Amino acid sequence: MRKSIIAGLLMLTVHSSVISAQTPEVIGREHNIIQSERQDGRFLSTYGVVHAMLSHIKPECAFQPDMTLEEFREWQHKVRKSMQEIMNFPEIKDMPSPKRLYSKQRDGYKLEKWEFYPLPECVSTFLVLIPDSLQQPVPAVLCIPGSGGSKEGLAGEPGVFPKLNDDYQNPKVTMARNFAKAGYVAVAVDNPAAGESSDLERYARGRNYNYDLVSRVLLELGWSYLGYTSYLDMQVLQWMKAQTYIRKDRIIVSGFSLGTEPLMVLGTLDTSLYAFVYNDFLCQTQERALVMTVPDKDGTRPFPNSIRHLIPDFWRKFNFPDIVAALAPRPVILTEGGLDRDLNLVRAAYKIAGHPENIEIHHYPKYASPHNRTDFDALPEGLDRDEFYKLVNVDGPNHYFKSELVLPWLKKHLE
Repeated sequence: MRKSIIAGLLMLTVHSSVISAQTPEVIGREHNIIQSERQDGRFLSTYGVVHAMLSHIKPECAFQPDMTLEEFREWQHKVRKSMQEIMNFPEIKDMPSPKRLYSKQRDGYKLEKWEFYPLPECVSTFLVLIPDSLQQPVPAVLCIPGSGGSKEGLAGEPGVFPKLNDDYQNPKVTMARNFAKAGYVAVAVDNPAAGESSDLERYARGRNYNYDLVSRVLLELGWSYLGYTSYLDMQVLQWMKAQTYIRKDRIIVSGFSLGTEPLMVLGTLDTSLYAFVYNDFLCQTQERALVMTVPDKDGTRPFPNSIRHLIPDFWRKFNFPDIVAALAPRPVILTEGGLDRDLNLVRAAYKIAGHPENIEIHHYPKYASPHNRTDFDALPEGLDRDEFYKLVNVDGPNHYFKSELVLPWLKKHLE
């Protein structure tokens, strides 16, 4: 690890020189890292103040690798309770039953479209792919797309409007269809403000969905984009459990990119879920915000992601590796790596839970060899976005749904 840290710091030194050449001298690279100019360490800059406040946060539900099994189970309960609090699901009674809109035959499976009514103001839709080979109840997979994706793309169907067409014949996109072809029931949903649930994008912006607008309104209402997303997905899960052709003890949640976030919420809140497909890299989101501090040429510092990822109090509770660790001992596959530091934390949780064989981790091929990966106890501050991705072993152009890894893994655990 020491060699990789030194190599990483050398790389940062070189890159910082490039940054300084691109950044106006009026800003200067000395501002890449947040530091006080006062002897007492206080900040006049409000950004400096909140950055320091964030650096002092120690999540209440941080996983500790030295837990006993009893302590681990108590900790899982604490994680679940905290997730319930910050997701803030509404209690809606007497909702109308979901309604099937149509059923169409496809090559090897039947495609159904359903609508449901999760809120008094809301109708939402999902697709169901039922294999022709089905003769008895079978496992089912809830499929959640990434940013810019849609349930139609997951099902290998054209978009509901021409401007919303996904690359819907690409097996790197068609997650739900791939599962159905393998003999499982697949249920595909939209993320809020995307696909069929988008606003005017169908006429103009296409799949460049305006997630931030609805996120802002939800935050003003005391909710969050992730809370709303997970609430809708939970209603679909309950529908799945009620279908006679689905084994309710073998329901899997599969999330791609943005879809891994509701996956973590659903897995934490619903202990009956059987297994999880985490198709993204794993990172500590709090750290990501702390270390990405390099300003652009206009002197504006970045934030690592948009407000659709903003959940009040989230960082006070946990980081992503903590939540994935809390899924143990249920089977999980992570397909796009990250820092070994974070992945080893999850491995430790599965070991404590008594089932280290239930976690499978893959890295991007570019970083498959440990010699090609960096590893840090703590990432250095003063990174831009590209530097961050490189240091956490992300190969962006090869970010896609990895059926070639997921389907053999799923078959192994279900058989």
